[in-house]
Amino acid sequence: MKILVLNSGSSSVKYKLIDTDGEKVLAEGGVEKIGLADGFLKYKRADGSKDIVELGLTDHKGAIEAVLRQLTDKTEGCIKSYSEIDAVGHRVVHGGEKFAKSVIIDDAVKEMIRQCYDIAPLHNPANMTGIEAMEALLPGVPQVGVFDTAFHQTMPAKSFMYALPYKYYEEDGVRRYGFHGTSHRYVSQRVAEILGVDIHSVKIITCHVGNGGSITAVDGGRSVDTSMGLTPTEGLMMGTRVGDIDPGVLTYLMTKHNLSATDVQRIINKEGGIAGVTEISSDMREIEAAVAAGNERARLGLEMYEQRITKYKFPPVVLLIGVVIAYFTSAAVSRAIMSSSSVGTTTTFTLLPGVEMTASTPRALLASASISTPMKASGAQTSARSPVWFSPTPIAGVTEISSDMREIEAAVAAGNERA
Repeated sequence: MKILVLNSGSSSVKYKLIDTDGEKVLAEGGVEKIGLADGFLKYKRADGSKDIVELGLTDHKGAIEAVLRQLTDKTEGCIKSYSEIDAVGHRVVHGGEKFAKSVIIDDAVKEMIRQCYDIAPLHNPANMTGIEAMEALLPGVPQVGVFDTAFHQTMPAKSFMYALPYKYYEEDGVRRYGFHGTSHRYVSQRVAEILGVDIHSVKIITCHVGNGGSITAVDGGRSVDTSMGLTPTEGLMMGTRVGDIDPGVLTYLMTKHNLSATDVQRIINKEGGIAGVTEISSDMREIEAAVAAGNERARLGLEMYEQRITKYKFPPVVLLIGVVIAYFTSAAVSRAIMSSSSVGTTTTFTLLPGVEMTASTPRALLASASISTPMKASGAQTSARSPVWFSPTPIAGVTEISSDMREIEAAVAAGNERA
């Protein structure tokens, strides 16, 4: 069975043609700069060599047509006709609460994807463009939607709810959804296979680290918490995304500089992160080169990046008290973090037995989930399992009962689910 996998972005389409019978990638590549005069298709041959086809100005349908032409090209192609493609798989970024697994795409599914446009305005419309283009070019071929958010639908309410008035969840669907779900699901399953353990009996922290990044706590093969939220902006510091930030900073800047919501969206998605702090690049290779050259702003950016990954690993370790496997999707980042002195201040990492940390090897790390130093809050020393309440205000908004913990505890005892 031959499956064409598409990842349609706002200005690009990435593809792979996979033969599931032989578990072999037959072709891969992508179209870049869709909508611009210098659009092109890049592809990789079976021997690993690469080449480029100039396309000029094209839209998404034209881009996918170019992909199909390449696949059936008499010299460079790997199939004789479109009829050899048995199914098409699409990456869809946001499925809201509507999808907890991959689904066959039909009119009802397309409508539900459109209903998520408001919370994924940069991604879902582009994903839909790819779906509709493929429908026009390969009518009748089954299409499947694979959702970034689906894996995280197993998170409990205590993990996905924001401490906002509850009505914003009920009326507007405002909650944490998480992203990179396909990556977190795959790497957690693969690590369990590599280690020869039952995924349903282990606790894993998966670290998807690239230009965008997120960390997920996986317990028994199920996502129980993750760093990204309603949008991919929450969580880690990323290439151009700010990650976690005090909302008051945004309202302050909006007032002081007369910024619109669109302005703020641009800043937190496109102008922040490593690129914003260093004013050099979002490419870690360029940042590391600048650090080596003595650039202090680059050093600051790298230290902030590492510190936030370290900080975000700590809560999942507490959440998953027990043996935890930490897996980084980036070997370079795992090496950088392993060498960072900041790691030792939170959790202790040791390499898996037989695994040597070299430039070409291993991303799988065994983490000790023991907390060597008790946490402190408000001057009181507590154990990792002790409840720590930092602010009563969010409790009142979420429960719509009270900010008094005695009243909340009484409501819990009486069976109040919101409490």
